[in-house]
Amino acid sequence: MLAIDPLDWTIVQSSLHTARMHRITLSPRVRMTPFHASVVKAGVSDITVYNKMVLPTSYGDLQAEYDRLINGVAMWDVSVERQVEISGPDAHACTQYLTARDLSSMVEGQGKYVAICDHAGRILNDPVLMKLSGNRYWLSIADNDMLLWCKAIAAERGFDVVVTEPDVSPLAIQGPKAEDLLAELFGQHIRKLKYFWFEETELDGIPLVLCRSGWSKQGGFELFLQDGSRGNDLWEAVSSAGEKYAIGPGAPNHVERVESGLLSFGGDNTPDSNPFEVGMGRYVDTDTDVEYIGKAALVDVVASGGPERLFVGVEVGAELTEAWPLPERTPIMVGAEQVGTLSAIVHSHRLDRTIGLAQIKRTVVEANATVVVQTPSGPAAATITTLPFI
Repeated sequence: MLAIDPLDWTIVQSSLHTARMHRITLSPRVRMTPFHASVVKAGVSDITVYNKMVLPTSYGDLQAEYDRLINGVAMWDVSVERQVEISGPDAHACTQYLTARDLSSMVEGQGKYVAICDHAGRILNDPVLMKLSGNRYWLSIADNDMLLWCKAIAAERGFDVVVTEPDVSPLAIQGPKAEDLLAELFGQHIRKLKYFWFEETELDGIPLVLCRSGWSKQGGFELFLQDGSRGNDLWEAVSSAGEKYAIGPGAPNHVERVESGLLSFGGDNTPDSNPFEVGMGRYVDTDTDVEYIGKAALVDVVASGGPERLFVGVEVGAELTEAWPLPERTPIMVGAEQVGTLSAIVHSHRLDRTIGLAQIKRTVVEANATVVVQTPSGPAAATITTLPFI
């Protein structure tokens, strides 16, 4: 395990052909999380930077972290899921204008997965939207400056709202035993929470929002900490209660998310992707009277017969014994023509084969063509498949 200095992290990254050591020097521009001391104590070995904040990505044993997620329970510091809060008399109108989904039936305590697009229909973010009490909405965002976008739109449109980044930092509790653990901590009623629904609550005086959500398909919850000074208290409370379930630290798992076909915004999509090209079509409402940014462009995509590209899986003929981080999307070819990009490739132990995620021309997908992808050992043939793999 690597020795971690709180202000100087050493990590391992893989290029396309070599693995080498790199050093990330942190500064006030890159924020620590409220769980930082606990994360270091738990033995974090690898990090990245996401939303200008440190995101732990491993604690030195990826297989153990995967096993906890699939079979037990894991806790993840995902403070990087920053919140954009929109509050005030026009909170609903502003949030609706930002969001390519009809929110007219949304009620307090409910969350929805939404697409936020620019005026050309290109997706800018794929947050979970939460409607809180007090005429407030949170956008739990992926990695980009949504706060600036929302502030600008609110001001330009003259909405009577306040747009802020609140003191909110999620701690994810994921895995098949997560529900049993949190039922002990918060009460049996949490078992009835539907996916993306939430309640405002507390634990040992720590103010929280408890939501059935999280970046995995293994089931779980996120505890949205609302007092950054209590981060390590919350970590310790959950960790202590979870000992009987063999809880341990982890991070959004690269292999599991590929198996589950979960979109990594900014990684799996290209800058010009629309929501239909990243598998979010069912979360976009075009047949509605509601107006929102990008609606005309998205209506045109539907009217023209659908998107030019699709978000799909690929099953690769070459053997890959471990996850292979891609520092950039790599070309997918049919003969001499580039027909798409590969954004992830891993070995799935559950499937015992090499799989990946890709964005490929719809015509190629519909023709069920064999494509060629880049692997650590060179080009390899791959077949296109629907998502998820599992």
